[in-house]
Amino acid sequence: MKALPERHLELRAALRDLFKRFPDEYFRRIDHDRGYPEEFVDALTKAGWLAVMVPEEFGGAGLGLAEASVVMEEVNRCGGNAGACHGQMYNMGTLLRHGSEEQKRRYLPGIATGELRLQSMGVTEPTTGTDTTQMKTTAVRRSDRYVVNGQKVWISRVQHSDLMILLARTTPLAEVGRKSEGMSIFIVDLRESIGKGLTVKPIRNMVNHETNEMFFDNLEIPAENLIGEEGKGFKYILDGLNAERTLIAAECVGDARWFVARSAAYARDRRVFDRPIGQNQGVQFPIAESHIETEAADLMRWRACDLFDAKQPCGPEANMAKYLAAKASFEAANVAIQTHGGFGFACEYDVERKFRETRLYQVAPISTNLILSFVAEHVLGLPRSF
Repeated sequence: MKALPERHLELRAALRDLFKRFPDEYFRRIDHDRGYPEEFVDALTKAGWLAVMVPEEFGGAGLGLAEASVVMEEVNRCGGNAGACHGQMYNMGTLLRHGSEEQKRRYLPGIATGELRLQSMGVTEPTTGTDTTQMKTTAVRRSDRYVVNGQKVWISRVQHSDLMILLARTTPLAEVGRKSEGMSIFIVDLRESIGKGLTVKPIRNMVNHETNEMFFDNLEIPAENLIGEEGKGFKYILDGLNAERTLIAAECVGDARWFVARSAAYARDRRVFDRPIGQNQGVQFPIAESHIETEAADLMRWRACDLFDAKQPCGPEANMAKYLAAKASFEAANVAIQTHGGFGFACEYDVERKFRETRLYQVAPISTNLILSFVAEHVLGLPRSF
């Protein structure tokens, strides 16, 4: 296992060179204005970084989740927030692995150039949360179209995306043998849907993250937008969720490294009682502990990436990577606040902004408690707890 694969060194260097154009002040202003980093995402897109997983035949780099994870890690490590654009990476896996050749030809070239953005995934619902199999949103086949009715919540980047991956129930729960059956996934063209059966309501939140509630009222989707076989959507979506959790892990590693670097730099420079505060073990040890935990979490990230790219089962590894990295980043965030003291709460130091951003990953896109339940049941063979 290589914590820093040699093949990624040039990739990291190129990314950091691009990010020099977007200093702390840029992200601080976006956060203050509750805006979207359009210029930053455009730069990533034009440089081809958001198309690393698109096959070369469709205009992308043809690389794997490992390389995509490096991109997302470096965004956060350089002070940004990959939550503005990471959806395209994990949604890509769903389309690549389960979409038809015609669907790939129709969408992937535009995604590679940035003409199309595939940033949204519509799964979570207000009454079901993480119990996805109980979803109420339905898609009923009528001739050459599916008619969708229902509601989704916490759906990110809808207002900055052209396409969305949607999971809906196509067979009533009472008519399937297993509750994970009877759901299907579709590509929804948001440009044609919003205002024509789809209503989007933004949700203000503690992080400057564009997320929404969505209402489907007889929204019609062409039958050709069905991905894979009808009724197998839950199985397909798991690939996307494993990619999502692995990428989030990489982002948390990036956050944690940002916090550790900022904490160490401040501890070296800040002098109290005629000595740098970093000379005190009470300041040193928490920073060192955060560094150790971050490096350990990073190893599990690479393990999940290797399995995913080899098309091997990686659910436990993806979940554990997300758990460890989210824990490491949040603990590193707390250490950064404590190290900076009062200045940790000052916007100009950016610690409070990054603290809010990384706190999200204790809850989303999957809570730490659900990961523990998954590992207990599926890895350790303990009785199902819910």
